[in-house]
Amino acid sequence: MTVRLKGAVIGCGFFAQNHLHGWADLDDVEIVAVCDVDEAKARAAAEKFGIARIYTSAETMFASEALDFVDIPTTMETHEALAGLAFAHGVPVILQKPFAPDLDACRRIVAAAAAANVPLMIHEDFRFQNLFRTVRQILDSGELGRLTFGRLSWRTGIDVYSNQPYLANVKRFMIMDVGIHLLDLARFLFGEANGVFCRTQQIQEGIAGEDAATILLSHEQGATSILDFSYATKRDPDPFPQTLGEIEGTEGTLVIGADQVLTVYGKGGTRRIAVPQDGRAWTSEPWTQIQDSVVHTQRHFIDSLRSGVEPETSGRDSLATYALLEAAYLSAASGRLIHPERLVGDPA
Repeated sequence: MTVRLKGAVIGCGFFAQNHLHGWADLDDVEIVAVCDVDEAKARAAAEKFGIARIYTSAETMFASEALDFVDIPTTMETHEALAGLAFAHGVPVILQKPFAPDLDACRRIVAAAAAANVPLMIHEDFRFQNLFRTVRQILDSGELGRLTFGRLSWRTGIDVYSNQPYLANVKRFMIMDVGIHLLDLARFLFGEANGVFCRTQQIQEGIAGEDAATILLSHEQGATSILDFSYATKRDPDPFPQTLGEIEGTEGTLVIGADQVLTVYGKGGTRRIAVPQDGRAWTSEPWTQIQDSVVHTQRHFIDSLRSGVEPETSGRDSLATYALLEAAYLSAASGRLIHPERLVGDPA
């Protein structure tokens, strides 16, 4: 019988509920403790998910628990200190995106994990959606030939501020909140990017940051991709939280349509693939696609821990995604093409 890994969750807020549901779905994992500075949130999570112990201090929790891993779905400003505590106790970390407020902090976290020889994964879940695992399989088959162009589009008018009101005061908003997902997807699908051009917009009145952006990427293997995303798009029905788009190659085209339907246009004609949901009892529309991917992300983290293999979205790998984010903000501010490889450097 496989030994169950014992974990803890720090942060019991809005999106952390999906994390807690996800861990409960993994038979070889047990969440033994939750921690939140708001004791009521920690207690509510413990009661809902049958978790034995609650803490309001991460320091006390690490000193009291023998943990195989910790999940940290908190705001990015807390990540460096909380991850540092975990590393000091030799506890592997899966860290919610955004990684940290800036690239220097990301580099420090990666360096600290390496110095402690502790695994670090960033919870970057879009690439673990059923939809994009299927897209990756199609690309790997060679059916589209050499990739030449792609577009990934995430546009909605959902009131994101009601569940996460702090977002209205975030100066680096849309690219940090959603764009980071599409930047990671672009790397996952088209390979590394060596050029970034970006334009941001602030459409909603009374917010501090951008709520729409368009990014143009040039990829090392020759493809060009366009990423566009918005929280100020009026549509009926609203496609939230779906990522739509298309991918073109020398031998065919793949359209990423609504409701997890892929259409492949190739030499053999046209075919459609309806990508199924997992059918979990706790998921609900319109969140199902994202909620399923949370569990897949967690599964990948646990499998990586058990096998001793670096996860796909390790801290080290995620520096490249964050460099694209920094390049996008630099480009938007300067109106220039930015080369992201010049931003990464070696973690120190």
